[in-house]
Amino acid sequence: MTVSERQTLFDEQFGICPVCLKPDPEHVDHDHETGRVRGVLCFSCNAALGQFKDRPDVIRRAAGYVEGNVWKPKLVAPGVYLLPS
Repeated sequence: MTVSERQTLFDEQFGICPVCLKPDPEHVDHDHETGRVRGVLCFSCNAALGQFKDRPDVIRRAAGYVEGNVWKPKLVAPGVYLLPS
């Protein structure tokens, strides 16, 4: 990615991180499987996506957890758990 391409992404995002909305993001984010660039994120948001391995299902559960919607799997047989749908 060129400096100009990065600046275009930054400008298209109005100079803010599209996740947390803080100004002046610096880290180019990309899909680790395809290599496709998604945008420019702040350090914290870029690190968080990496920790969640870019998995939307995990990110959604984390958001629910933070919002107080905590669930626990239900044991239905030895080693078999019922997960929420």
